[in-house]
Amino acid sequence: MTDRLPIKMLHDRVLVKEPRDQGERRSSGGIVIPATAQISKRLVWAEVLAVGNHVRAVEPGDRVLFSPDDRHEVEIAGDDYLLLRERDLHAVAAERNDANTGLYL
Repeated sequence: MTDRLPIKMLHDRVLVKEPRDQGERRSSGGIVIPATAQISKRLVWAEVLAVGNHVRAVEPGDRVLFSPDDRHEVEIAGDDYLLLRERDLHAVAAERNDANTGLYL
């Protein structure tokens, strides 16, 4: 028997994966700077992997902007992911966006 089960996101939840470069950083001298050592509040971009059935503005494959304070970390099959609520997202970057700011990722 296998321990792997399919996962379905519920309600307004969004499962995202942060790019690796958003975590620990290295200074030019080789010193490791942990992700928690940020001085100011900085919003973070992440890729959407799955969405709940009440999510309206986000689809898998989009990139979303959120505050690191609004996240919940979860480990699935040895990989770390973030669980967010749709209302905690600040922006969505997607090809399908018609009205835009004129900025592009």
